[in-house]
Amino acid sequence: MKPLALFLTLLPHLFGQQKLTVADLRDKIEGGWAGQMIGVSYGAPTEFRFNNRTIPENSLPNWSPEKISNSLVQDDLYVDMTFAQVLDDRGIDATTEDFGAMFKDAKYRLWHANLAARRALKRGVPARLAGTPKYNVHANDIDFQIEADFIGLMAPGLPQASNAIALRAGRVMNYGDGIYGGMFVSCMYAAAFFESDPRRLVEAGLACIPAQSPYAKAVADLLEWSRTEPSDWIAVWNKLEAKWNGREPCPEGALLPFNIDAKLNGAYVALGVLYGGGDIGKTIQIATRCGQDSDCNPASAAGIIGVTTGYKRIPNEWKSGIPAIADKKFDYTNFTFRTIVESTLKRAIALVESTGGRLEGETLHVKTQRAKAAKLELWDDYGSPAERVAITDARWTLAGEWKASEHRRPTRTANTRGATASIAFSGSGVILSGPYVPAGGKAEIYLDGKRQGTVDVYPDENSTKNGEAIWHVFGLKNGKHTLRVEVLGEPYPGATGSDIIIESLIVYR
Repeated sequence: MKPLALFLTLLPHLFGQQKLTVADLRDKIEGGWAGQMIGVSYGAPTEFRFNNRTIPENSLPNWSPEKISNSLVQDDLYVDMTFAQVLDDRGIDATTEDFGAMFKDAKYRLWHANLAARRALKRGVPARLAGTPKYNVHANDIDFQIEADFIGLMAPGLPQASNAIALRAGRVMNYGDGIYGGMFVSCMYAAAFFESDPRRLVEAGLACIPAQSPYAKAVADLLEWSRTEPSDWIAVWNKLEAKWNGREPCPEGALLPFNIDAKLNGAYVALGVLYGGGDIGKTIQIATRCGQDSDCNPASAAGIIGVTTGYKRIPNEWKSGIPAIADKKFDYTNFTFRTIVESTLKRAIALVESTGGRLEGETLHVKTQRAKAAKLELWDDYGSPAERVAITDARWTLAGEWKASEHRRPTRTANTRGATASIAFSGSGVILSGPYVPAGGKAEIYLDGKRQGTVDVYPDENSTKNGEAIWHVFGLKNGKHTLRVEVLGEPYPGATGSDIIIESLIVYR
């Protein structure tokens, strides 16, 4: 071949251009949504039932195609889709405030970072701050990671565009590693449109997040360990467990087996992708067997592999239950399987065109992007959880009327003005832990004798949320401090009572 002809042949690759027919793009998007539905439905019976341990192969759920109907009620999908709806309504340049406005008024039940963010939004915190550790102790939790799939599915070969959307949406409920989890997953999706090698997919996700972040370091460790253990994912899981499962800041998991931290569960997603070898069934089973959030993790892993294979090539044993529910709406959304695929297709074409690509007839010309790591934003340099002081511990001083109660663990409840709970501690930060309840009231918090503000324990939904943060502070001078809680005997607006319920103090050093 003559030099000029050779150059022209290489030109599209050199300048980052790829082509997809609209039919192939739709098939891959369809495969990604189907993969999520299959993965979350498969893993649902195991969710948080195997913590700090892998699931034995003989304890895996039995699968039958009709079980996929469970996906219609899973928050992994309906929260994901309501964020996608914001882009449909406000355009692909929708702002953090646009996402926050939707989230503030969402009627679905929420947990962890999502719940903390919605409570903050309802209490007047701007959307751009609702995920920050000042207002959200769950900033590193998995929430955005399990809701970011919609971004990668509309960003074929566009990791920089994916990261830009992820930053705007993820700020609503997460910060630092919590946002990087969403970026990592969505960039693997973005890469999967033109790449099928599992290792390169994980590397593509890693390239989108700052190397100095704990999240990136955990994934880098996984990739390195997998080179020495190419056929033994459990050996790699054990190494992840030993190094990365010790600093969970979530009050429900600190110093306990439960771990909803984004980076550990994100590493489990990567394990499924890496050791699944491109087989969607094997990918799902490995991501599930890693334990902890073992329905969210196979959902993301299978969604990524669903893009690489496309819907048509997903084996019938996994997808044959979808046609029967394809026109049924997912809870809290206006989307069915068919309409979310078409919505995503339209947004993908719009994003490609906005980044220099073009649609010619039935062929989409993508000007692909080189991954660029997000800016480093960290907050968890405050130390590690060192102690949980139960409210039943003698170090607590209770004054006024406190009653023994039980909310998963022993608690004390007060609802009359003037009741106080005080404790001295030594550390660099604390979380005052207890449940949010429909009868939640208000209290004043004092640290070292200085008033810190008014808190409440109303969950903004008619259900009890155990193991939550009533109040928290990090970055204290490492040393001795005192905390005092003063019950106000006032209900939060909408609450059925004025209860303040304390479970423990989690001390960080």
